[in-house]
Amino acid sequence: MSAVPNESRKRNRKRYAYGYFHTKRHKGPRELDVGMEGILVTCNNEKTCTPEALNLLSEYADKLYGPDSLHDDAESISEELEAGASRPQQEKYFQAMKSGAHNVIFIRTQNLEPDKLVHSILSDLHTTKKKKSNEILRMLPVTGTCMAFHEEIVRYLTTFLEPWFRAPNYATYHIAFKGRDIGYKKTDEIMKSIAGVLGRLNRKNKLELTNPQLTIIIEVIKAVCCISVVRDYKLYRKYNIQEILKVDAPKPDATSAKTDANKPEEEGNQKEEDTKHEDKTGDLENGKNVSEDDKKVDKGQGEGE
Repeated sequence: MSAVPNESRKRNRKRYAYGYFHTKRHKGPRELDVGMEGILVTCNNEKTCTPEALNLLSEYADKLYGPDSLHDDAESISEELEAGASRPQQEKYFQAMKSGAHNVIFIRTQNLEPDKLVHSILSDLHTTKKKKSNEILRMLPVTGTCMAFHEEIVRYLTTFLEPWFRAPNYATYHIAFKGRDIGYKKTDEIMKSIAGVLGRLNRKNKLELTNPQLTIIIEVIKAVCCISVVRDYKLYRKYNIQEILKVDAPKPDATSAKTDANKPEEEGNQKEEDTKHEDKTGDLENGKNVSEDDKKVDKGQGEGE
């Protein structure tokens, strides 16, 4: 009699376990997903960074594209993200969303080019050195997304990279790849596959680590791979807003540095030469005075005689 209830309990446990681990979780309306474009914002505090990011983006978007009367209010969005609430989708420039990574915010963009907008912000800050944010660290545009599987990334990039790297176009490039929760071996394999794609598009595409013309940014967050191609990645300190505000110290020229290094020695030698010259001059003058005195003495003696 007791065997039947025990078997039924086991079956129920199996069903519960299967349902718990295999139920598909649907992303909410405010979470990063495949097919979106936008900007990844890294920070130290998502709550305080979200309003700053939205205000900064809105300021420059209004200059480039005109004022946006429908963009979300920064404070209300921050409160909604905390409460987990969602609002109806509207046609607007920006929507703050959860990225799925710690201290990384995804700002979804519509009706604008996120790479152009971010470059405009960095260019202005690099020139003016005016601090406009305390919480934002990096702003990385996302102009393409795909599933974060090796084969899918390679397939997607084959088409995505064509405008910049397919013949007759070519450029020197650098790949900035960050794969969260992806092992080093897997990352290395993906990087080699991307280099292979670039080589097939045009053999003139060359890897350049110091000063590349273009940088391919790839950020993997959970099951989503975020991609963009940007310029001036090294110049704008890897798109780090805080680093870009620092005044660049002029690098000393090798020739001038060498001259400056030898300057004390030259000055010492010059002083020594001056001293020797003074001693020599003194000796000559003393010798001249002595000979003149001798002459005067001789002359006096002659006159006396």
